[in-house]
Amino acid sequence: MSGSDKPEKIAPKPAQPTTAACNHAWNDRLPFHDRADFENVRRGFIAGFDGDEIRRKEDGRVVWDFRAYQFQEVEEAPDTVNPSLWRLARLNNHSGLFQVCERIYQIRGFDLSNMNIIEGDSGLIIMDPLVSAEVAAAGLDTYYQQRPHKPVVAVIYTHSHADHFGGVRGVVDEEDVRSGKVAIYAPDGFLEETASENVFAGPAMMRRAQYMYGRLLPRSPLGQVDAGLGKGSSTGTVTLIPPTHTIVEDIETHVIDGVEIEFQLTPGTEAPSEMNLYFPQWRALCVAENACQCMHNILTIRGALVRDPRVWSYYLGETLARYGDRSDVLFAQHHWPTWGAENIREFLADQRDMYAFLNDETLRLINHGLTPTDISDHIKSLPEPLASRWYARDYYGSVSHNVRAVYQRYMGFYDANPAHLNPLPVVETATRLVEWMGGAEAVLEKARASFAAGDYRWIVQIVNEVVFADPDNEAARMLQADALEQLGYQCENTTWRNAYLTGAQELRNGVSKTPWGLASRPDLVRALTPELFFSFLAVRLNAEKAASHPMTLNWWFPDLGREFALTVRNGVLTHLADRSHEQPDAVLSMDKVVLDRVGLNEMTFPEALKEGLLKIEGDSDKAVGLFSMLDELEPTFNIVTPVVRP
Repeated sequence: MSGSDKPEKIAPKPAQPTTAACNHAWNDRLPFHDRADFENVRRGFIAGFDGDEIRRKEDGRVVWDFRAYQFQEVEEAPDTVNPSLWRLARLNNHSGLFQVCERIYQIRGFDLSNMNIIEGDSGLIIMDPLVSAEVAAAGLDTYYQQRPHKPVVAVIYTHSHADHFGGVRGVVDEEDVRSGKVAIYAPDGFLEETASENVFAGPAMMRRAQYMYGRLLPRSPLGQVDAGLGKGSSTGTVTLIPPTHTIVEDIETHVIDGVEIEFQLTPGTEAPSEMNLYFPQWRALCVAENACQCMHNILTIRGALVRDPRVWSYYLGETLARYGDRSDVLFAQHHWPTWGAENIREFLADQRDMYAFLNDETLRLINHGLTPTDISDHIKSLPEPLASRWYARDYYGSVSHNVRAVYQRYMGFYDANPAHLNPLPVVETATRLVEWMGGAEAVLEKARASFAAGDYRWIVQIVNEVVFADPDNEAARMLQADALEQLGYQCENTTWRNAYLTGAQELRNGVSKTPWGLASRPDLVRALTPELFFSFLAVRLNAEKAASHPMTLNWWFPDLGREFALTVRNGVLTHLADRSHEQPDAVLSMDKVVLDRVGLNEMTFPEALKEGLLKIEGDSDKAVGLFSMLDELEPTFNIVTPVVRP
């Protein structure tokens, strides 16, 4: 099909009367008269970015557009956006350089996260340099236009998520790190957690993140309006320079360029590897991402390990007890600061109570026998007055999916009903259900009546069966898209809105084939230890192909002075570090830097062998055969229509 023959994209539709009425009703549900956040979000403003967009130098591609959300300048929410979400979107739209307190500055609105700049005696300490190098460099340049041009002497990563380290090469040169001119601090376990989260389920998480953040949606009242923690993620170059200093004690105090910093480790909270920081000279507390101006996720809808709200609540209590009476300003890696000791104590106590409630109330209902869906329907909101606090609203996490996450953490996916022990696959289930209900047309006829009545939640559930029974049924796909869209317009939660609207877009126009791969994040590949690389090979191994090809391999890295014993047996690959098989089928030898090139798709293993960068002693056919049994993982699989099984 030529470009001119491609069908036109189906545009989003307006809000139905039911949706408009639902959204208008929100104006009476929450304290919109409270304007304190609008004062706080502007407090300390110094200057905005000198320009409209940030581009990559290599190809001129726009990685951040400050004009994308200009439609949010009007105060009244359109019918297609929940008024509470519209309020947050307008707050998150404030961007530029802000002063937090004496010698602490903040870059906001350049990315999903904030970059904090602390002025030392002779240089700068950069805390969390955003997602990508281009926006981090632009943020630092914005600071330099208003403040003295001091060199960066240290970088601090507060935790192991990419929006808190990815822009590091935009603010420092790796040679300065290697020479000792720049120190990089991170919490215990940072590098391992950073590498593992972005690799093992990386393709699937990246695909699901398109739904969570609305990356493929237009920026408009009919599309993506916010990402909860910020406007969205920049699309520049994600980088990583390994830390030179690791915080390992529960409480550690370091003086960096004349600045005293007390580090508080908070493992297992918002990230497996995370820490808060306290600056006694200025009575300033940084809570990383452990407390935000919204409810956070116990389990993100992009997928991740389930977090522990009990531990999260505990550490917030520890932070309150340790720093609550010693802090005049609290700032974080998202949103705007909180000023005033009393406000800080109330904020920390409320955030502590929020996660404790999600954990404890869910467990109470679990022990009464309620299932995950029962619990999410029973706990519709936090208790008052907590539910009316703007910083406890469902903008990023939600009560509904957080309580289901707590259930999953303690009880797993199974709800104890034997009818759910061994269900039929989704496509077969859908096909049989639709047949039992009288066929697709009978279902759609009833669903259209429900749509007219505004019963979108039921339509999404039931028409999904028609779509999965017959994904070529255009009428079903279009009705499902219309219903998803209206649910999205009604959502207070940014991630739910983005997921609903992305699903509607793909039902109407198909899946966009966007490239993804580890090669797009070379620093993360280089950070992989051999152990992590071999674990990822095991994930990619096609068990059906490998089942009849057992082998034992010894793998030697001369540049690391380390060896590994790999075993393929019963269709699985396992490895042992610093061990070797006594009689291997083959011995492979290559430097880690060559392995990195393979991981970055700069060469294949056969090419490395041909160029002499990989040496094989023994049965080379078996060794090379291993790599022919690895799957290429498809990052653009179907979600709202049946997936093609590998």
